[in-house]
Amino acid sequence: MKTLEYLLSIDLNYIAIGLIAVFFTLEHILDTQFNFQRRGHHFWNSFLFMVPFLIGNLFWAVIFVFCIEWLNQNEIGLFHLIELPVWLKLILGVMILDLATYWFHRISHLVPVLWRFHRVHHSDTTMDSSTYFRGHPIEVLFWFGSAPILMSAIFGLDLFTIGVYVLVLTPFLVIEHSNLRFPSWLDKTIGLVITTPNLHKIHHDQDQHYTDSNFADIFILWDRIFGTYTYKPAEQVKLGLAEFDEDKKQRFWYLLKSPFIRIERKN
Repeated sequence: MKTLEYLLSIDLNYIAIGLIAVFFTLEHILDTQFNFQRRGHHFWNSFLFMVPFLIGNLFWAVIFVFCIEWLNQNEIGLFHLIELPVWLKLILGVMILDLATYWFHRISHLVPVLWRFHRVHHSDTTMDSSTYFRGHPIEVLFWFGSAPILMSAIFGLDLFTIGVYVLVLTPFLVIEHSNLRFPSWLDKTIGLVITTPNLHKIHHDQDQHYTDSNFADIFILWDRIFGTYTYKPAEQVKLGLAEFDEDKKQRFWYLLKSPFIRIERKN
Protein backbone atom coordinates (compact mmCIF):
# COMPACT_ATOMS: atom_id res chain seq x y z
CA MET A 1 0.00 0.00 0.00
CA LYS A 2 2.86 2.39 0.80
CA THR A 3 4.28 1.88 -2.70
CA LEU A 4 0.90 2.68 -4.22
CA GLU A 5 0.52 5.73 -2.02
CA TYR A 6 3.96 6.96 -3.12
CA LEU A 7 3.18 6.44 -6.81
CA LEU A 8 -0.17 8.21 -6.40
CA SER A 9 1.64 11.17 -4.85
CA ILE A 10 3.33 11.73 -8.23
CA ASP A 11 1.41 13.78 -10.79
CA LEU A 12 0.16 11.19 -13.30
CA ASN A 13 0.88 13.60 -16.13
CA TYR A 14 4.58 13.29 -15.25
CA ILE A 15 4.31 9.49 -15.32
CA ALA A 16 2.58 9.59 -18.71
CA ILE A 17 5.14 11.99 -20.18
CA GLY A 18 7.97 9.83 -18.80
CA LEU A 19 6.48 6.70 -20.40
CA ILE A 20 5.99 8.49 -23.71
CA ALA A 21 9.59 9.74 -23.63
CA VAL A 22 10.75 6.12 -23.23
CA PHE A 23 8.52 4.63 -25.91
CA PHE A 24 8.92 7.52 -28.35
CA THR A 25 12.68 6.98 -28.07
CA LEU A 26 12.29 3.22 -28.61
CA GLU A 27 10.19 3.96 -31.70
CA HIS A 28 13.23 5.75 -33.14
CA ILE A 29 15.70 3.04 -32.18
CA LEU A 30 13.83 -0.21 -32.84
CA ASP A 31 12.16 -1.61 -35.93
CA THR A 32 8.68 -0.07 -35.92
CA GLN A 33 5.50 -1.70 -37.14
CA PHE A 34 4.35 1.21 -39.29
CA ASN A 35 6.67 3.60 -41.12
CA PHE A 36 5.92 7.30 -41.52
CA GLN A 37 7.74 10.60 -41.86
CA ARG A 38 7.58 13.93 -39.96
CA ARG A 39 7.55 12.34 -36.53
CA GLY A 40 8.19 15.68 -34.82
CA HIS A 41 5.26 17.29 -36.63
CA HIS A 42 3.01 14.42 -35.62
CA PHE A 43 4.16 14.57 -31.99
CA TRP A 44 3.58 18.32 -31.78
CA ASN A 45 0.01 18.13 -33.13
CA SER A 46 -0.79 15.41 -30.61
CA PHE A 47 0.96 17.04 -27.65
CA LEU A 48 -0.93 20.33 -28.12
CA PHE A 49 -4.07 18.56 -26.87
CA MET A 50 -2.52 18.56 -23.39
CA VAL A 51 -2.86 22.36 -23.17
CA PRO A 52 -6.69 22.68 -23.25
CA PHE A 53 -6.96 19.47 -21.21
CA LEU A 54 -4.79 20.82 -18.39
CA ILE A 55 -6.64 24.16 -18.39
CA GLY A 56 -10.02 22.41 -18.26
CA ASN A 57 -8.80 20.00 -15.62
CA LEU A 58 -7.99 22.84 -13.22
CA PHE A 59 -11.72 23.51 -13.01
CA TRP A 60 -13.06 19.98 -13.43
CA ALA A 61 -10.75 18.37 -10.84
CA VAL A 62 -12.27 20.50 -8.05
CA ILE A 63 -15.80 19.35 -8.94
CA PHE A 64 -14.65 15.75 -9.36
CA VAL A 65 -12.94 15.53 -5.96
CA PHE A 66 -15.87 17.27 -4.25
CA CYS A 67 -18.37 14.77 -5.73
CA ILE A 68 -16.35 11.68 -4.77
CA GLU A 69 -15.67 12.94 -1.22
CA TRP A 70 -19.32 13.87 -0.72
CA LEU A 71 -20.44 10.40 -1.81
CA ASN A 72 -17.91 8.75 0.51
CA GLN A 73 -18.74 10.97 3.49
CA ASN A 74 -22.42 10.10 3.10
CA GLU A 75 -21.52 6.40 2.67
CA ILE A 76 -23.35 6.13 -0.63
CA GLY A 77 -22.67 2.95 -2.61
CA LEU A 78 -22.65 -0.82 -2.29
CA PHE A 79 -19.18 -1.17 -0.74
CA HIS A 80 -20.37 0.83 2.29
CA LEU A 81 -23.02 -1.82 2.95
CA ILE A 82 -20.88 -4.95 2.82
CA GLU A 83 -17.65 -5.92 4.58
CA LEU A 84 -14.81 -6.73 2.20
CA PRO A 85 -11.01 -6.78 2.65
CA VAL A 86 -9.33 -3.60 1.42
CA TRP A 87 -7.32 -5.49 -1.23
CA LEU A 88 -10.50 -7.09 -2.63
CA LYS A 89 -12.30 -3.75 -2.78
CA LEU A 90 -9.30 -2.36 -4.64
CA ILE A 91 -9.23 -5.16 -7.23
CA LEU A 92 -13.00 -5.07 -7.69
CA GLY A 93 -12.90 -1.28 -7.93
CA VAL A 94 -10.32 -1.34 -10.72
CA MET A 95 -12.33 -3.97 -12.63
CA ILE A 96 -15.58 -2.04 -12.14
CA LEU A 97 -14.04 1.18 -13.44
CA ASP A 98 -12.57 -0.63 -16.45
CA LEU A 99 -15.95 -2.20 -17.20
CA ALA A 100 -17.62 1.21 -16.95
CA THR A 101 -15.01 2.69 -19.28
CA TYR A 102 -15.67 -0.16 -21.72
CA TRP A 103 -19.37 0.76 -21.89
CA PHE A 104 -18.73 4.51 -22.04
CA HIS A 105 -16.25 3.86 -24.86
CA ARG A 106 -18.70 1.62 -26.71
CA ILE A 107 -21.49 4.18 -26.38
CA SER A 108 -19.21 6.88 -27.81
CA HIS A 109 -19.05 4.83 -31.02
CA LEU A 110 -22.82 4.37 -31.18
CA VAL A 111 -24.14 7.88 -30.47
CA PRO A 112 -23.38 10.26 -33.40
CA VAL A 113 -22.83 13.41 -31.32
CA LEU A 114 -20.40 11.54 -29.03
CA TRP A 115 -18.61 9.97 -31.98
CA ARG A 116 -17.89 13.47 -33.34
CA PHE A 117 -15.66 14.06 -30.29
CA HIS A 118 -14.28 10.54 -30.03
CA ARG A 119 -13.25 10.36 -33.70
CA VAL A 120 -10.52 12.94 -32.91
CA HIS A 121 -8.64 10.10 -31.22
CA HIS A 122 -9.37 7.66 -34.05
CA SER A 123 -8.38 10.17 -36.73
CA ASP A 124 -4.67 9.42 -36.33
CA THR A 125 -3.49 7.73 -39.52
CA THR A 126 0.11 7.46 -38.27
CA MET A 127 -0.33 6.28 -34.70
CA ASP A 128 2.53 6.17 -32.20
CA SER A 129 2.98 6.59 -28.44
CA SER A 130 2.18 10.32 -28.68
CA THR A 131 -1.34 9.37 -29.78
CA TYR A 132 -1.92 9.02 -26.04
CA PHE A 133 -2.36 12.81 -26.01
CA ARG A 134 -4.77 12.90 -28.94
CA GLY A 135 -8.21 13.10 -27.41
CA HIS A 136 -10.64 15.99 -27.58
CA PRO A 137 -10.48 17.71 -24.16
CA ILE A 138 -14.28 17.95 -23.89
CA GLU A 139 -14.60 14.19 -24.35
CA VAL A 140 -11.67 13.29 -22.10
CA LEU A 141 -12.78 15.49 -19.20
CA PHE A 142 -16.42 14.42 -19.50
CA TRP A 143 -15.90 10.65 -19.77
CA PHE A 144 -13.03 10.34 -17.32
CA GLY A 145 -15.00 12.37 -14.81
CA SER A 146 -18.48 10.96 -15.35
CA ALA A 147 -17.60 7.26 -15.24
CA PRO A 148 -15.80 7.34 -11.84
CA ILE A 149 -18.48 9.57 -10.27
CA LEU A 150 -21.25 7.26 -11.48
CA MET A 151 -19.43 4.14 -10.29
CA SER A 152 -18.71 5.80 -6.95
CA ALA A 153 -22.40 6.55 -6.52
CA ILE A 154 -23.29 2.93 -7.26
CA PHE A 155 -20.43 1.06 -5.60
CA GLY A 156 -18.93 3.53 -3.13
CA LEU A 157 -15.47 3.77 -4.73
CA ASP A 158 -13.03 6.18 -3.10
CA LEU A 159 -10.36 8.50 -4.51
CA PHE A 160 -7.60 6.01 -3.67
CA THR A 161 -9.24 3.26 -5.78
CA ILE A 162 -9.84 5.67 -8.64
CA GLY A 163 -6.23 6.82 -8.42
CA VAL A 164 -4.95 3.23 -8.56
CA TYR A 165 -7.14 2.56 -11.61
CA VAL A 166 -5.73 5.58 -13.47
CA LEU A 167 -2.21 4.58 -12.39
CA VAL A 168 -2.71 1.10 -13.89
CA LEU A 169 -4.50 2.47 -16.95
CA THR A 170 -1.87 5.04 -17.97
CA PRO A 171 0.87 2.57 -19.06
CA PHE A 172 -1.74 0.62 -21.04
CA LEU A 173 -2.82 3.76 -22.91
CA VAL A 174 0.78 4.64 -23.81
CA ILE A 175 1.98 1.15 -24.77
CA GLU A 176 -1.20 0.22 -26.69
CA HIS A 177 -0.67 3.14 -29.06
CA SER A 178 3.09 2.75 -29.47
CA ASN A 179 4.45 2.10 -32.95
CA LEU A 180 6.40 -1.02 -31.98
CA ARG A 181 6.22 -4.65 -33.06
CA PHE A 182 4.71 -7.02 -30.50
CA PRO A 183 4.69 -10.83 -30.94
CA SER A 184 1.36 -12.45 -31.81
CA TRP A 185 1.82 -15.03 -29.04
CA LEU A 186 1.02 -12.27 -26.54
CA ASP A 187 -2.46 -12.03 -28.06
CA LYS A 188 -2.99 -15.77 -27.68
CA THR A 189 -1.85 -15.92 -24.04
CA ILE A 190 -2.35 -12.85 -21.87
CA GLY A 191 -4.59 -11.53 -24.67
CA LEU A 192 -7.25 -13.94 -23.45
CA VAL A 193 -7.83 -11.57 -20.51
CA ILE A 194 -5.64 -8.46 -20.96
CA THR A 195 -5.74 -5.94 -23.82
CA THR A 196 -2.46 -6.26 -25.73
CA PRO A 197 -1.07 -3.54 -28.05
CA ASN A 198 -1.92 -5.61 -31.13
CA LEU A 199 -5.52 -6.07 -29.99
CA HIS A 200 -5.91 -2.34 -29.44
CA LYS A 201 -4.41 -1.49 -32.84
CA ILE A 202 -7.26 -3.50 -34.39
CA HIS A 203 -9.63 -1.01 -32.72
CA HIS A 204 -7.88 1.74 -34.72
CA ASP A 205 -8.39 0.05 -38.09
CA GLN A 206 -10.13 2.14 -40.77
CA ASP A 207 -12.62 -0.66 -41.44
CA GLN A 208 -15.61 0.17 -39.22
CA HIS A 209 -16.17 -3.50 -38.43
CA TYR A 210 -12.87 -3.46 -36.54
CA THR A 211 -13.14 0.15 -35.31
CA ASP A 212 -16.33 -0.88 -33.48
CA SER A 213 -14.61 -3.69 -31.58
CA ASN A 214 -11.99 -4.28 -28.86
CA PHE A 215 -13.20 -1.35 -26.76
CA ALA A 216 -11.58 -2.42 -23.47
CA ASP A 217 -8.56 -0.54 -22.15
CA ILE A 218 -7.20 -3.04 -19.59
CA PHE A 219 -9.32 -6.22 -19.65
CA ILE A 220 -10.12 -7.47 -23.17
CA LEU A 221 -12.25 -9.94 -21.25
CA TRP A 222 -15.15 -7.45 -21.44
CA ASP A 223 -15.09 -7.57 -25.25
CA ARG A 224 -15.07 -11.35 -25.17
CA ILE A 225 -18.02 -11.44 -22.75
CA PHE A 226 -20.14 -8.84 -24.55
CA GLY A 227 -19.41 -10.01 -28.12
CA THR A 228 -17.29 -7.11 -29.38
CA TYR A 229 -13.98 -8.97 -29.66
CA THR A 230 -12.39 -9.27 -33.11
CA TYR A 231 -8.98 -10.29 -34.37
CA LYS A 232 -6.78 -9.74 -37.40
CA PRO A 233 -2.98 -9.78 -37.70
CA ALA A 234 -1.61 -6.40 -36.59
CA GLU A 235 0.42 -6.01 -39.78
CA GLN A 236 -2.86 -5.97 -41.77
CA VAL A 237 -4.25 -3.01 -39.83
CA LYS A 238 -4.71 0.25 -41.75
CA LEU A 239 -4.77 2.99 -39.13
CA GLY A 240 -7.03 5.99 -38.73
CA LEU A 241 -10.18 7.19 -40.47
CA ALA A 242 -10.32 7.50 -44.24
CA GLU A 243 -12.14 10.85 -44.02
CA PHE A 244 -9.15 12.31 -42.11
CA ASP A 245 -6.48 10.96 -44.44
CA GLU A 246 -4.94 14.28 -45.51
CA ASP A 247 -2.38 16.50 -43.84
CA LYS A 248 -4.60 19.49 -43.02
CA LYS A 249 -7.01 17.21 -41.15
CA GLN A 250 -4.20 15.92 -38.96
CA ARG A 251 -3.40 19.33 -37.54
CA PHE A 252 -4.31 20.35 -33.99
CA TRP A 253 -6.59 23.28 -34.78
CA TYR A 254 -8.59 21.35 -37.35
CA LEU A 255 -8.98 18.37 -35.00
CA LEU A 256 -10.01 20.62 -32.12
CA LYS A 257 -12.87 22.14 -34.13
CA SER A 258 -13.72 18.96 -36.07
CA PRO A 259 -16.56 17.82 -33.73
CA PHE A 260 -18.46 20.91 -34.84
CA ILE A 261 -17.90 20.21 -38.55
CA ARG A 262 -20.05 17.82 -40.56
CA ILE A 263 -17.66 15.17 -41.90
CA GLU A 264 -19.13 12.18 -43.73
CA ARG A 265 -17.75 8.81 -42.68
CA LYS A 266 -16.19 6.90 -45.60
CA ASN A 267 -16.05 3.41 -44.04
